[in-house]
Amino acid sequence: MDSSNERIAAFHQLHSSGCFVMPNPWDAGSARALELMGFPALATTSAGAAWTLGLPDNALTLPQALDHLRTVAGAVSVPVNADFQGGFAVEPEGVGENVKLAAATGIAGLSIEDSTGDEAAPLYDFDLAVERVRAARQAIDESDTGVLLTGRSEGFVVGRPDIDETIRRLQAYDEAGADCLYAPRIESIEHVTAIVEAVAPKPVNLLINAPFITVAEAAELGVRRISVGGTLARTAWGGFLEAARELADSGTVSRFVGLPNVDALLGRDL
Repeated sequence: MDSSNERIAAFHQLHSSGCFVMPNPWDAGSARALELMGFPALATTSAGAAWTLGLPDNALTLPQALDHLRTVAGAVSVPVNADFQGGFAVEPEGVGENVKLAAATGIAGLSIEDSTGDEAAPLYDFDLAVERVRAARQAIDESDTGVLLTGRSEGFVVGRPDIDETIRRLQAYDEAGADCLYAPRIESIEHVTAIVEAVAPKPVNLLINAPFITVAEAAELGVRRISVGGTLARTAWGGFLEAARELADSGTVSRFVGLPNVDALLGRDL
């Protein structure tokens, strides 16, 4: 795919039927590797992006996030969905302005979530949360890009695991113009089924960051899109930290065997 328009069209087509896996690279190299493995689309991870800069999750600034989106989208030819967190603004007007900036980076989709970062009130008030999604929808329409909008409800992430409230919010985000719905950290078959049924026929994204379900099982439940969040990045960090700790503690390098030929992988033609 050569143009942003083609990637956006292809991304919408992927959401029309079946089930596809959209793993989350954390930089240009991991994005290219995943594309070479044959994944039809990719998604950024705010956590993975922050870690590459030596920052914790949710610490990226808007300019840093936009630079990351341009880098990842520019490294591959498949559609890239942006983990755009909460839109880097509280009020709907600010969300809309920032969504227009994100839509110009070459991405094919983006998500807007409803978490506040405030432990005392971790989710935006219902009405404000809906208006934020509505503002993102309007911004995308005004950008004339066709970028696919995902509405995310974060209750299960921020300690408010109320499936009824989660469904209420996802249905409202659907009505506000979201093309896809997503509730990360859902980890029961019953909850997955309830969400798929509640927002049908809109597609649902499922986060698989623990072995509670397989891709085939999720597809059977009607899940349209699967992502893994920062888990691939954490897997890479896990291997790096274990090898570095062994080197620091004992001076041995037992993990320096059986390593991949990264040059051969990234030197391949697509």
